[in-house]
Amino acid sequence: METKNLETKPKYTAKDFSSDVDVKWCPGCGDYSILAQVQRTSPDFGELKENIVWVSGIGCSSRFPYYMNTYGFHGIHGRAAAIATGVKLANPKLQVWVATGDGDSLSIGGNHFIHACRKNMDIKIVLFNNKIYGLTKGQYSPTSEKGKITKSSPYGTVDFPFNASKLADAAGATFFARTIDREPKHMQEMLKRAAAHKGLAVVEVYQNCPIFNDGAYAPLTDKTSKEDYVLYLEHGKPLVFGKNKDKGIKLDGLQPVVIDLNDGKHSVDDCWVHDEFDTDPTRGFILARFIDMDHMPTPIGVFRQVHKPTYDEEYWNQVEYVKSKKGAGDYNKLMYSVNTWDVE
Repeated sequence: METKNLETKPKYTAKDFSSDVDVKWCPGCGDYSILAQVQRTSPDFGELKENIVWVSGIGCSSRFPYYMNTYGFHGIHGRAAAIATGVKLANPKLQVWVATGDGDSLSIGGNHFIHACRKNMDIKIVLFNNKIYGLTKGQYSPTSEKGKITKSSPYGTVDFPFNASKLADAAGATFFARTIDREPKHMQEMLKRAAAHKGLAVVEVYQNCPIFNDGAYAPLTDKTSKEDYVLYLEHGKPLVFGKNKDKGIKLDGLQPVVIDLNDGKHSVDDCWVHDEFDTDPTRGFILARFIDMDHMPTPIGVFRQVHKPTYDEEYWNQVEYVKSKKGAGDYNKLMYSVNTWDVE
């Protein structure tokens, strides 16, 4: 597919990215918000509509390609990242997005997810995390909290949950951000940042499932509590939160500590200053651990982004190098080389 000059790119609106397929999610599902923010921000992705592809696996989130007026591929369970990798390698001019759920990508698709991160494929993964299997009617998922009572764990799951931020960071993702379905402006910003990143970008969206896991993120979304539970990450700014911005995060060695900025002992100067471009992954990993600690707020925003060559870029550079040395190659010569034989 030929990429046109972006100087002549049409001025798109959200409607240009909305298909005529009826959206079929449960009333109140957080997926509606994700779809709306993607459609609203797609005109800012810097790409022609015909060069954008959405790939999905299986799950409620995986209906996403039908609702986007772009090219799309509805794959099989857990294989969205692998299919997206193939699409990007086949045509590196495309902007490839993945819509996947916590069950789809972190369970059966976990291997494909970590290797997409490891390879640093230039694809964007939007990870819908509702801590439950919604499409199959409410079984616990890899991100469900320990002790969660569900249809498949009637006495409470004994599993320890996956932490998507730690997993992506450890696997080598060069961009990781988190947002919440009820933070539309914030989500739009995270999506635009992911689109602009060259490399593997993961945007984890905390998304409510009103039918099988309603209120999973209530402390983070309720107006009376969210300021005490949510930590907004902003590059170059200290980690401060609370209704009156009177709480901060200080690093005691490698241990994060909540400090009171009004106790007369601490000030904002004692707070950890967020650096999303830190090439040392240590602090990004510490941030990822916050959700595993009862006393820490939940970070949302860009945790870390670094830049290194992408797999698809290196792959095609190698192809061009070999062609410069050996020529373009000949299919018939390859198929009828000395390694073939006739069976009579």
